[in-house]
Amino acid sequence: MKPWLLLPPEVAYKMAPLALRAHRFVTKPKHCRWRPLEWQGMNFLNPLGTSGGIDKNAEHIEDWWRFGVGFQELGTVTPQPQTSNPGKIIDRSNGDMAIWNKMGFPNLGLEQFVKNISRIPRPYYTPLFLNIGKNRWTPNSKAHEDYIFCLKSLHPFADAFVINISSPNTTGLRDLLHKEQLRQFLEPIVAANLEIAGGNNPTPLLLKLSPDQSIDELGITLETSLDLALDGWILTNTTTQLRGQLPFPDAGGISGAPLAPTSRNLLKQAVEILGNNKQGKLLISSGGVMTPKEAFERLELGADLVQVYAALIFEGPHFFAQVAKSAVKRYS
Repeated sequence: MKPWLLLPPEVAYKMAPLALRAHRFVTKPKHCRWRPLEWQGMNFLNPLGTSGGIDKNAEHIEDWWRFGVGFQELGTVTPQPQTSNPGKIIDRSNGDMAIWNKMGFPNLGLEQFVKNISRIPRPYYTPLFLNIGKNRWTPNSKAHEDYIFCLKSLHPFADAFVINISSPNTTGLRDLLHKEQLRQFLEPIVAANLEIAGGNNPTPLLLKLSPDQSIDELGITLETSLDLALDGWILTNTTTQLRGQLPFPDAGGISGAPLAPTSRNLLKQAVEILGNNKQGKLLISSGGVMTPKEAFERLELGADLVQVYAALIFEGPHFFAQVAKSAVKRYS
């Protein structure tokens, strides 16, 4: 029984933080250790984590640790606070196990994010990846400035940064993935990250990719990333290409089960394109991971880590424990 699926999507979305807090009093922390990983000094008890958008303001880090996550992606955070896009911002199709959103990086801003995350003592129980973005009013020509501002403010708290230029809900943001703009955008960010670290051991930078890129575009993006010594990629964000097939508005992005074939295929293509260049880089698969079996398949296709979002809406936060239970049978 999943009573939250009987609620209107926006009501369930607003109530979810309250439900998480309530679990503090009834849920014992789960230590789900399976297929552990060490990467760049980070230790992952397991390879399954939360996606960006689940904890936008770093308010529920300890709550998610209670459910056995292997890592968390927090944000997207922008330099200044901003509200959601106008109108309807979230919907779901229970029959299709699909989620639609048109949020557009709503968050309380960098200052509040820092206040929240600074309450969590190091060493963290699991790695924390901080997803950074630009405010919607910042033009693309100055977008790198917003990302660098976030890097500088969040450097003490990040195990890795996720550079998010693949959301379809900030007008023009995905243009930064185009060949003509990508290098120009990334170069100053990479340089600033190195400078912040004093030239040694900079915080890893991960680029979050769109599922709507062609294979040729994916290859160019990966090649540019390698040239600039980025540390890894997240495949993928939400898609705009399923709107006509599902009962959602003609805008926004879609995630959940219908996205699985696309994200799975892009993972396969990325592994093939990278070849030996994959060594030392982190490849994270996200999009349509709705079952333990799907999570395991992504790992076996070459992903180092896997993320979930929609699965937590349809299955609840105990999904991490369910996957861990299945993993014991599969990998022991």
